[in-house]
Amino acid sequence: MEHKAPIVEWLGLTFNLSNILMTTITSLIVFIIAIAATRSLQLRPRGMQNFLEWVFDFVRGIINSTMDWQTGGRFLTLGVTLIMYIFVANMLGLPFSVRFGDTLWWKSPTADPTITLTLAVMIVGLTHYYGVKLKGVQEYGRDYLRPMAFLFPLKIIEEFSNTLTLGLRLYGNIFAGEILLGLLAGLATNGGVFGALGAAIPMMVWQAFSIFVGCIQAFIFTMLTMVYMAHKVSQDH
Repeated sequence: MEHKAPIVEWLGLTFNLSNILMTTITSLIVFIIAIAATRSLQLRPRGMQNFLEWVFDFVRGIINSTMDWQTGGRFLTLGVTLIMYIFVANMLGLPFSVRFGDTLWWKSPTADPTITLTLAVMIVGLTHYYGVKLKGVQEYGRDYLRPMAFLFPLKIIEEFSNTLTLGLRLYGNIFAGEILLGLLAGLATNGGVFGALGAAIPMMVWQAFSIFVGCIQAFIFTMLTMVYMAHKVSQDH
């Protein structure tokens, strides 16, 4: 389905208002969940606190599977923030999309490659920052010459490929899901009674599958973040 993005230019810069709107809404939802889960902490967690503690335990398990806790414990907050933010972002475009004319305003922000590649660049940048911080410039630089110096160009290419695959994997899965949901919604709207009946069951099935894919992609992004981080900060990599 063809649609335009709400693009504006200001001071020579181009802004996608839909991306700004949806990333802001995603951040607010994650912030509200965090506040609701921590406003009245109890020794025996219930409700939202229990959910948030489960998320922390889940991310802790991811970190422990990629590096030792003494090194990786500092990345727990990063991992929890990532998995919650990406999950919420993946879910926003599933129930509905909002268009005014042919301009699309409401969608999953992760269905835009600009958002996912920006996240990927930020993550890869953080891995370099912590690699230098924890190892020092000289030791970190030597890692690019191990085990053999002639592999240095391949390691540089690997950095770019990791960034692209990290961002485009998330974008491709979420964008494809929303496109199919849009096609099914169009069939239900324009196909009359039989079209609506024929699209109802496939739409419900695809909604459920898209929720599953959204969860898996949030997990994969967080897992790969910790894997990349472990390769940069662990002494045995």
